[in-house]
Amino acid sequence: MIPVTVIVTIKNEEKRLAKCLAALKDFQEVIVVDSQSRDKSVAVATEAGAKVVTFQWNGTYPKKRQWCLETLSLAGDWVLFVDADEIVTSALSAELATLFVSPPACAGYFIRSDYLENGRRVRFGLKNKKLALFDKTRLKFPEIDDLDIPGMGEMEGHYQPVFITPPGELGVLKSVMLHDALDDARAWAFRHEKYARWEAGMNARASWPRDPVPAREKVKAFLRKSSLRPELMFLASFILLGGFLDGAAGLRLARLKYHYYQMIRRLEAAKA
Repeated sequence: MIPVTVIVTIKNEEKRLAKCLAALKDFQEVIVVDSQSRDKSVAVATEAGAKVVTFQWNGTYPKKRQWCLETLSLAGDWVLFVDADEIVTSALSAELATLFVSPPACAGYFIRSDYLENGRRVRFGLKNKKLALFDKTRLKFPEIDDLDIPGMGEMEGHYQPVFITPPGELGVLKSVMLHDALDDARAWAFRHEKYARWEAGMNARASWPRDPVPAREKVKAFLRKSSLRPELMFLASFILLGGFLDGAAGLRLARLKYHYYQMIRRLEAAKA
């Protein structure tokens, strides 16, 4: 078994949770942290053999993921955070099994995600890349000035964990997770409207924590200040990162990225 605790944070995810959990059979511990779901999510998690813990946010820090790190009794120090719409591939499981044959050299590892569209893997374009696997004694989610910014609520936003101890090495895994988030257009729009409100508020307040990788921090800081961010993100996804090679799926993904950052730009302009 891979000596890692997988934490799946959910709320009303009965439709996608079973597929997510089925891919985690090689890990020593799987914990589903549920925010009072009103659907059958808890039953699905229990049937899959996962441990279920209930979370109720009190409106302050720690938010949900850091609460897990501080509160749950975990089998070990290494944690992998997985969302219900993410699927750990067999290649990623195999890479992790090899990685943990001996103590990992790094304090944490970034994992990329490839989107799925109608069950087909979108191999190019902009990808999510998260520091999802790390040693909880060396990294944590930061507390930032966003509690009164609408959009994210109980969950940490789109930023990475930061070092508790002096900065150490971070790695990037070769294998990917699959991100099954494109097929429900209404759900995508609902989530990204919330994300955009939060990100616009973060930009206005300059509340972003520093990315643990200096080069990534420089790129993010530049893009947040750029008035051409939507156009740059479209070009990056469709041209620079080869989204055109995925055909219509690549174009759709690039357009979705464009509309998301265009929404942020409109919200910022309305507040100016």
